[in-house]
This record gives sequence, structure tokens and C-alpha cells, in this order.
Amino acid sequence: MSALKKVTGAFALIDSLVNHNVSYIFGYPGGAILPIYDELFHWEEKRLIKHILCRHEQGAVHAADGYARSTGEVGICFATSGPGATNLITGIATAQMDSVPIILITGQVARPFIGTDAFQEVDIFGITLPIVKHSYVVRDVSDMSKIIAESFYIAKHGRPGPVLIDIPKDVGLETFYYQFFSIANVFLRGCKPLLSSYDKHFNKLLDLINQSNQPLLYVGGGAVISNASEIIKKFAIKFQIPITTTLMGKGIINENNDLSLGMLGMHGTAYANFAISECDLLIALGARFDDRVTGKLDEFACNAKVVHIDIDPAEVGKNRIPQIAIVGDIREVISDFMLYINKLSDFIFNLDQTSSWKQRIALWKKQYPLLIPKNPNSLSAQEILYSISKMIPSAYFSTDVGQHQMWAAQFLNVLPRHWMSSSGLGTMGYGLPSAIGVQIAHLNHPVVCISGDASFQMNLQELGTIAQYNLPIKIIIINNKWQGMVRQWQQAFYGERYSHSNMEKGAPNFVKLAHSFGILGLEIEFRKDINKVLKFFCRYKGPVILNCQVKEEENCYPMVAPGKSNAQMIGITKKVSLIKKDVK
Repeated sequence: MSALKKVTGAFALIDSLVNHNVSYIFGYPGGAILPIYDELFHWEEKRLIKHILCRHEQGAVHAADGYARSTGEVGICFATSGPGATNLITGIATAQMDSVPIILITGQVARPFIGTDAFQEVDIFGITLPIVKHSYVVRDVSDMSKIIAESFYIAKHGRPGPVLIDIPKDVGLETFYYQFFSIANVFLRGCKPLLSSYDKHFNKLLDLINQSNQPLLYVGGGAVISNASEIIKKFAIKFQIPITTTLMGKGIINENNDLSLGMLGMHGTAYANFAISECDLLIALGARFDDRVTGKLDEFACNAKVVHIDIDPAEVGKNRIPQIAIVGDIREVISDFMLYINKLSDFIFNLDQTSSWKQRIALWKKQYPLLIPKNPNSLSAQEILYSISKMIPSAYFSTDVGQHQMWAAQFLNVLPRHWMSSSGLGTMGYGLPSAIGVQIAHLNHPVVCISGDASFQMNLQELGTIAQYNLPIKIIIINNKWQGMVRQWQQAFYGERYSHSNMEKGAPNFVKLAHSFGILGLEIEFRKDINKVLKFFCRYKGPVILNCQVKEEENCYPMVAPGKSNAQMIGITKKVSLIKKDVK
């Protein structure tokens, strides 16, 4: 064995990241993390790793998040101490809520100064404890490589999540005899192996399916994380079970498939919400019975027996007690169940068992379709999003939060891992920086950011990052001059008192703003121009912003009011001057 090499803590950090196959880091430098950035300089010169300079630490963590969601790999983010670290908090909470594997590496004041209120000192370890999966402070430089390996393991093991590593400045500078620590050598008592004893439930699960005439698959983000799209499709086809997804579950099935009901919940399709209310068997895959999905909880699938399969035991039975509870990876559980079925020599499933149920759903689809306003004198957000989905169906889509997010969820038909949206935390400003991470991960694929005029202004400084790296991201701004969803709630539930939700005064000229960054800016105001402008927008080779001047008062329907059941939807009968979204 060759003699160990004496290196700095900063070298051990970068070497460990490279050995864990990290290609990109998103970050922003500062005083306490300068030893790490100085080391990074040499590794970038050798083209062993690349740093993407974002314009704000929140932009950096959202970019790492988008990278992780679209690839399934761990995203890496660097920030300095004090305000650099605290600027990460919203992005960390976003990743925690949506189970995204990211590692955040923050600089810290030198060890002798910790606890003295030194310049730019903040206890980021303590501040972030409720919103990380795990966190470290590297106090012994010899632990550096081991901590990095453990962080990769924790971030991806079981239910993914963010891990924070705080590195004092002097740890980055200190030298020691370095040996790389592989993830294969990680053993953590707290990370228990997932047990495979769930097959004992398969007989009962099969009995429930055989007894059900109106079954429904309710699929969440855990299924996307598990890469379970193909096996869920096979399962659904085998038993002819319709599928509805959460906002996080989008992409698990082609929404033009006969079995697809689109998204359920507060702004879900009417037919998905009716199906939830009428089903007699609900099979929840990687979903957590979130309040935006369930509406009034005690009326959610109240006639159904429930099967809940999730990788996180804390989620099973948290909001709804299931008849069958299975803890495990969605893809593995469903794959093993299908193998179990295939081994049953006497098993024959009656394909007509759910035929009347599917006919009822088909009727609901015809009676209550998703609707696109068709007014020649005004522009519809719904038609823009539906058109862009048709033009570039293989695109990766990121969204911000609000009406445009819900319309995007309704009218975009996406592939697995091609949908990036802050679902649990609802973070305005997420869309643009997350699109950067997605584009970095998929340089030769189209990436479209769907934003609103209010959300876009939260992190518009990241246009500088797009310009610096000439990332060909296509940005659509659904501009209704309001915080659209806030205005809709104020109209519906607060007596039309529009308190501080109008964004017209002080709004930038988005076309000129784009040009100021060296980015092409386009604008569209009338319906007749949609095809021409969108074709140019999609074919343009570089980054481009399209400002869409949509109708200001348009509301997002269907809508389930707070405290109401999913069957009690607002706005599902409006059909005047409307065209339907295609349903095959």
C-alpha cells in the first residue's frame, strides 16, 4: 500500500466529491468558504469538476434541486457562512418537503471563533435542524471524506432529502494524511436496511383487487423517485385500474392514456376528484395524503378500502389508516407483486370487472373536461401551455407557484422526471433557478420554465447565470399583473378585498429586462399570434423570455374550497365559449 498523501481539508472535500462522480457544483463564494473555492480552482483547471456561479444562494440551492429531481442523482450546493448560509434556508425546506437529495456545503468561521459572535458567524447547523434529513459540522479534518460518503448515503437512502455539511474555515486549510472513504464502507445505525417481508401482504392485496369493482391508483412523488413508471403502468393495465396523480406524481403515466385521470385535489380534474369520491379501493403509491389532495379528510375516498405503499414508515397511516400498509420502495414492491401474480398457476383476472367503472369515468371526462378559454380578443394561459406541450412533448418543465403552476399541471403532459415544481412548500421563485439545474444536467434537451409575473420577480437575478453560461432555457411568463392565486382567493373567500396582490405598478418591462441580460425577449398579447410566436420561441437556439399578456381576471378551475370534499368543486360547469383539452 502506498504512503498516504498529506493534503488540506479542502482537497479532501473536492477529491471526495469527484470520487462520488459529482460533475457540477452550484454555488456562490464568500469569506469563510474561500479555502474550498481556492482548491476548487485547481480541479476546474484540470476539468475534473465544474462550478456554476449562481447570482444568489437561494438560486444555487434551487438549481441543485432541479439537477437532482431531473437526474435522480445528488445535487451539490456551496455557500459561505452567515448570510450565505441563511440564504439557503428556503431552498433546503423546499427540498425537504419534496424529498429531493441534495448536499449543502457551507463555510463557517474558524473553530476558535465559533460561539463568539464572530463576523458572519451563524449556527446554520442549529437553524436548519428541522428542515434537513441530517447535518454535520466538520470539527476534525480527518473525518472529511467519511462525512462526505455518509452524506451521499443518507441523501439517497430510503426517502431522499437534504444533508448539510458545515465546514469551519481552518478545517479547509488544515493538512492531514488523507485516505478516500468510499460509500461502500458506510454503516449507519440510524439508516436501517429496507425489509423485504412485505410479500406476506400480497395475498390480501390480491383479494382486495379481486373484490373491487371501482379501484383507483393514487400515485405520488415517491413513485417518480423510485423510477416506477413502467411497472406501475404494467400493474394498471394488468388489472385495468385508472390512475390519478398528485402534483409530485406527474409524469408517472402519459395523461393521454385511457387509464389516466390527470391530477387530483384542489385544482385537479373533475373526473379524478369524482373517482376519488366514488372508488371502493384506493391504492396509494408513494403519496402522503396531503391536505391539498384530500380536501376534507374524513370525506376523502370515504367508501374505499385503502392500501398504502410508501418507503417512509412515518407516512403510512399518518393521515389515513389503511387496510394494508406496506413499507418499501414502490418499484420493488410492485415488481415483486407482479412476480407473485405470475407464479399463481390458477390466477385469472376478469378484465370486465372494472369496465362499468371505466365507462363512468369516460362519461365524467366528456361531461367535465378541462377547458381552454377561446376568446379571440384575449390570451389564455391554458391554451399557451397546452400548445407548448404539443410542440415540445419531450421537454423538461419547471414551474413557479400559483395559477400558472396549476394550469401547467392540468395542461402539460410530461415524461417521468421531466416535471420540476415546488409542491410541498409552494416556493415562489423556484422555477427559474431550478430550470438552470435541469439544463446543466441535460445540455442537449429542451428545458422550459413556466413562471408568473410575480413569481418571476423573486429570483430574476438568475438571468445572469443563464446569460453567463448561454443556457438555452425557454422562459414563459404568464403575466396577468397579479399574484394570481392570491387574487383568486381574495375574490372567492375575502370579499373581493384585493390587499397588496396587484403587481402592475413597479413591474419591469420583461422584454427590455431580457435584452439587458443579452437574452432574447418576446411578447404576445393576442390569441391569433400563438402558433407563430410559439413556433419561433421553441426553435430559437438560445435563451429566450416570452411575456404572455393574459387575461387578468381568469381564475384557475376546477377548485376545491378549503374544508370541502373533493366532490364539491367550484367552476366545473362553465362551458360557454370554451374548447376542450383533447382526451383520447
